[in-house]
Amino acid sequence: MSRNYTLVTQFILLGFSDHPEELQAILFLMFLVIYITTVAGNLGIILLIKFESHLHTPMYFFLSHLSLIDICYSSSITPKLLMGTASAVKSICFFACAVQMYLFVMFVVAESFLLAAMAYDRYVAICNPLLYSVIMSRNVCIFLVLSCYLWGIICALVHTISAFQLPFCGNIINHFFCDVVPVLTLSCSDTQLNKMLLFIFATFVESSTIIIILMSYILIIVCVSKIHSSKGKYKAFSTCASHFTAISVFHVTILLIYCQPNAIHGRDSNRITSVFYTMVIPMLNPLIYSLRNKEVKGAFQRLVKRKVFSLSTC
Repeated sequence: MSRNYTLVTQFILLGFSDHPEELQAILFLMFLVIYITTVAGNLGIILLIKFESHLHTPMYFFLSHLSLIDICYSSSITPKLLMGTASAVKSICFFACAVQMYLFVMFVVAESFLLAAMAYDRYVAICNPLLYSVIMSRNVCIFLVLSCYLWGIICALVHTISAFQLPFCGNIINHFFCDVVPVLTLSCSDTQLNKMLLFIFATFVESSTIIIILMSYILIIVCVSKIHSSKGKYKAFSTCASHFTAISVFHVTILLIYCQPNAIHGRDSNRITSVFYTMVIPMLNPLIYSLRNKEVKGAFQRLVKRKVFSLSTC
């Protein structure tokens, strides 16, 4: 027997409202600093790649889209969280909640596939350097990036449409954004189909991207092991260091969230881990690529020197 339900026009995002006001003020400042750093860092990477000709390569073409995705999916969540943390207004309208879920799912899935495409790019660059420019042509790179976005759009449409056509018995979301599972818990009807779709798509995305990444890096290791000089091996591995760090942080976090036992899958742990992969990871990516990548640091130094020189000659 289904429960009684009413037409829901808005949802209430509980977020961190159960914490003391003093702590909420600290959380607001922390989230604001993280968001500003995320936008500034990723926008800086995009502009650096655009204006520095040395970075007009497939690797940095993918990196610029990774930065764009990080800005977009962090921006789909953080501003509303900041508003909810700073004021007593915790509501979000029905349509805005659906849009937030759609954007979040789309960009997270797109980032998963983009990291896999970047792993394939590193494999081609190290194992087939003479054919690199042919295999990773501009058309191929554009096709790979568009495919990442397309998979994100498909997954987002499936989850958003299937979730928001359900009848709802309540409107209080026990989270700080409109994630799929918290929204499904409000439904009066059977959500087994929705959960099955979520499991199928999540398993496909995670398993396919991890397989591509693992196979790429296994082939890279085999290829590099045949290099006799230690300097050559170091140079080959150094080109993968930033990317490997980024994918490790991203996928380990996702696996910890969705593969932990239900017994420890509590509300607080969900919110903390969700903060990490919705806000902290987008902030870390530009730091990882700027601090661990000599080409990015060199390009930044050249750009600064050019700006200083142009100012001094004015």
